[in-house]
Amino acid sequence: MRSFLNEIEKIICAVIFMAMTVLGFVNVVVRYLSNSSFAATQEILLNGFLLITVFGAAIAARRGEHLAVTLFTDILPAQARRLAILLATILSVVLLVLSAWFCLGLVQSQHESGVVSPGLQIPLWYYSIGLPAGFLLVAVRLLQSLYESWMNTTDRRGGQDV
Repeated sequence: MRSFLNEIEKIICAVIFMAMTVLGFVNVVVRYLSNSSFAATQEILLNGFLLITVFGAAIAARRGEHLAVTLFTDILPAQARRLAILLATILSVVLLVLSAWFCLGLVQSQHESGVVSPGLQIPLWYYSIGLPAGFLLVAVRLLQSLYESWMNTTDRRGGQDV
C-alpha cells in the first residue's frame, strides 16, 4: 500500500496519458475514414493535459526537480541556504493549499450551478475535481522532498551539516 501511495501521481499520469493517446488515435482514424471527428475529443484532451500538468508537478516536487531559481541560494552559506529552502517550501505549500481551496470553491460552484461541458454535456465539475486533489498532492510531495533533503544534509549524530 505504501508503494502505491508513493507512486499514485505516476499512476494517475500514466492512466490519463494512455486514455488521451487512445482517444487521439481513434479520433485520427475516424477523421481519416469518415472526414468527421468526435466533437468532444478536444474537450477531453484539453482537460487531460491540465490534469497531467498538475499531477506531473507532483512527480517533479517529489523528486526535487520542480522549477526553481537557485541563483541566490547557491551563494548562501549552508545554514542560510537551508533556511531559504525552508521558507520557499513553506510559501509554496501555502500557495498550493490556497489554490486547492479556491479550486474546491470552483468545483462547488460548478456543481451547484449545474453547468455542463460544451462537447459531451456532462457536468463540468467532473473535469475540475482533480485540481484540488492535485494541488494538495503537490504540497505533500514538496514537504516530503524537503524532509528527505533535510535528513540527507544533516548528520543524525550531532545535527550538523555534513
